[in-house]
Amino acid sequence: MHSLTVTWVGYVSLICFCLAYTLVIFEEQIHMRKSKPVILIGCFMWGLIGLYETQHGGGHAHDFVKELIAEIGELFFFLLVAMTYINTMDERNVFKALRGWLLKKGLGFKKLFWATGIITFFLSPLADNLTSALLMSTVALAVSNGNGKFIVPAFVNIIVAANAGGAWSPFGDITTLMVWTSGKVQTMEFSYLIIPSIVNWIIPATIMYFFVPDEHPEAGDEEIEMKPGAKFIICLGIFTIATAVSFHQFLHLPPFMGMMFGLGLLMVKGYYLKRWGEQKHLEKMGVPKERRDRPRFDIFTKVEGVEFDTLLFFFGVLTAVGALQYIGYLALISENMYGTLGPTYSNIIVGVLSAIVDNIPVMYAVLKMDPAMGLDQWLLITLTAGTGGSLLSVGSAAGVAVMGVEKKNYNFMSHLKWAPVIGLGYAASILCWYFVTGSLR
Repeated sequence: MHSLTVTWVGYVSLICFCLAYTLVIFEEQIHMRKSKPVILIGCFMWGLIGLYETQHGGGHAHDFVKELIAEIGELFFFLLVAMTYINTMDERNVFKALRGWLLKKGLGFKKLFWATGIITFFLSPLADNLTSALLMSTVALAVSNGNGKFIVPAFVNIIVAANAGGAWSPFGDITTLMVWTSGKVQTMEFSYLIIPSIVNWIIPATIMYFFVPDEHPEAGDEEIEMKPGAKFIICLGIFTIATAVSFHQFLHLPPFMGMMFGLGLLMVKGYYLKRWGEQKHLEKMGVPKERRDRPRFDIFTKVEGVEFDTLLFFFGVLTAVGALQYIGYLALISENMYGTLGPTYSNIIVGVLSAIVDNIPVMYAVLKMDPAMGLDQWLLITLTAGTGGSLLSVGSAAGVAVMGVEKKNYNFMSHLKWAPVIGLGYAASILCWYFVTGSLR
């Protein structure tokens, strides 16, 4: 490991990283997208490293960066495809149709509380925690009639369910994806976390249920029909995930290759929809020919709609953390933390830390530290990093996104009131993990 921690480049890089992440934390207040400071500082840190090694000779920063960008590239393309599929399904009205279906049921607040939580928990492993939380929070808001007593516990429940549901799937969160692609936890081994994840969500949900008003909101009459090809695209999305798993598990190739294969299939489907599929559908509906001749579907507009701020933030923060690893800070932290406290207590602390600092750099830092841990401990860090962010509204991407849905009733302080209840679920899930993974120790 390098010994740049006590040099000027080490000190300056550490200060720059802290400054950049402070700007990320206060993104909403300063109205600066989070990708901007981390990309700038990440590349600047490597510039400092290059300058230092040019002056003093030696080092292999160039080779390290090439390895780093290969890791980032794999995750980048994986997420690009996943986001494109989500955007496509959104454009095909898949999520709007689900929302309309729930609204028409005319359920009471208490039943809606459980319905939105359950759907979120099982949707998150496939559609990721951010998408699931956004979708179901809009549903909860639509049926709330502005009732804050329902909105707050419903939103908190959705966030906890999204993060807990995402923890037991390689595709449920960026952190689980990183653990999976690094080979620390295999596809089927994530199943060890199903019961701990359920416990993580069900305990706070059960307690909050008693505070949900026993009222019956007015049933909605919203009926939204999915656009042509929507059902096929859903099936294609599931097939793409299966392909990514197969590439990783059986062919020993990077999962993103399977995802890119699925993107190619989606592009072909998009071509069909653009040339014939939608026009046939419009013809059946009696739309005049002059309107049917206009192309309506373009897959590249779905790629353009990808949240590139998130992807570029991902690149920037991983580049910066990689620089800290090269300098030697991660090895120093690992030695003093994991070497002193042991993996169990360290992983629990990391989970709590993810409520304050985004779980992406935290998990990536742990992966780069690569402490000597067995499968049981890698499962623990996957669980804690994924669910620890639920403690605060700003502790996860799902929480930050939901805060933007409704600001009148749901905010940082209203979420904080439920933190002890969420913490109880967090502690119970760790205890559950201990018993579930007993055979692995």
